[in-house]
Formats: sequence, C-alpha cells, structure tokens
Amino acid sequence: MDCSAEEQLIRLKLEDQSQVKHLDFDLPKRSLEVYHTGGIGKIQRAIGELKLNEKLLETIDSNVPEIQEDKKQRTVLWWVLGVNLGFFVVEITAGWIAGSMGLVADSLDMLADAVVYGLSLMAVGAAIARKKLVAKNSGFIQLGLAVIGLAEVLRRFLSISAIPDSRWMIVVSVFAMAGNIICLWLINKAKSEDAHMQASAIFTSNDIIVNGGVIVAGAFVYWLNSKWPDLFVGLIIFAVVLRGAIRILKLSK
Repeated sequence: MDCSAEEQLIRLKLEDQSQVKHLDFDLPKRSLEVYHTGGIGKIQRAIGELKLNEKLLETIDSNVPEIQEDKKQRTVLWWVLGVNLGFFVVEITAGWIAGSMGLVADSLDMLADAVVYGLSLMAVGAAIARKKLVAKNSGFIQLGLAVIGLAEVLRRFLSISAIPDSRWMIVVSVFAMAGNIICLWLINKAKSEDAHMQASAIFTSNDIIVNGGVIVAGAFVYWLNSKWPDLFVGLIIFAVVLRGAIRILKLSK
C-alpha cells in the first residue's frame, strides 16, 4: 500500500465479508493486520485481485482488539438505549392515564428506537456486512410498528373516545424532547459513519420532531377541547416513523 486510496480499495474488498472482523492498517510500514474467523484463503484471493503485490507475513491466533471508537459507540448506545426505554415506560403510562393517542404513539416510537439501539450494540466492532444487516432489521421493526400504529389511529378515528388530558401530553413530551436532544448530541459527538450509528441518528431526529408534534397537539386539545388534534398528531407520528423506516432500509442496502 502506497496511499490511503489503496487502503480504501482493500476496505471495500474485504469489509463485506462476514468472516472479517477488523482491519488494522499501518500505511508507513505498508502493512495490514486482518482479524478474521475461518481460513485465510478467501481473504488472500480477494486482496490478490487488487494486484498490489501483496505478501503474507504470518497468521496467528488472536482476539479482535478492543478499539477505542468501539468503546465510544457502546457508551453512547447504552445511554440512548436507557433514555428510550425509560421514556417508553413513562409515555405509555402517561398516554394510558391521559387517554392520548399522541403519547401512546410516541411511546411506541421510543420502544422501536430502544430495540434499534439494542441491535446496534450487537453490531459495534462487527464487520460492515453485519452492521448493514442490523440496520436493515431495525428498519423492518420500525416499519411494523408504524403499520400497527396507523391501524390504531384509524380505529380511534372511527370510534367514540374521550378527550385526552392536554396537560399530561405537554409536560411529558417536553421532558421526552429534552432526553432526545441529549441522545442526538451524544450520537453526533461520536462522529461515526457506520450504518447502524447513522440509523440511530435518524431515529433520534425523528423523535425530536415527534415530541414537538405532541406538544403542539396538546395545546390544540386544550384550546379546542377536542380529541381530533391528538388523533391527527398520532397519524403524523406514525407517518414519520414509516418514513424513517424506509430511509433506514435504503441505508442498509
């Protein structure tokens, strides 16, 4: 290897192989350490196709090194996982007490994100193929919750239901928004280009929009003394969840 361009060629060639767990490049020494499972034959053939005049120095048994970036990702994901699980419990309880579809929808969105972050923790330090698979699975989870939520909103539109408590909607959503802003700051601070971390940033950005929508809906419920703003924002929330799921599925290709 003579430059970073050749490093990127090798990464593109190897990182989609599920047996490759980590690549450690040393450009000044023109060397590469490949941490992998299974035999070396497939990896050697892939590098050989690049015609970089490569030479195998040695193969030894070793553990994948604990990379500082991986530690940072795990720390961030554990924090946002805890925040989302906590607010899922708070919002689903408050939504039930207040009779608010907006809070229930937001809580399910928080649960979807918690599942995503849990899956992302499994992907940290893994090969790019596994990271993209995690992003794809999380997209399907969010897609399923969006469909279920839209069906529930439709059911409430067609049935008689009480006016939700606007105070619960506003207060709980303000705290949830603050939590999501902190989560997004932590994710962006990690500055990761990995697909699963980008997916996490998309989900959290969606949550902030959702929280703002519930706050506005709560204000209109109070002003109009009507259930319709709550149901309307519930519909919008699940549309946002659906849009986010589609973006994640595109990202994971």
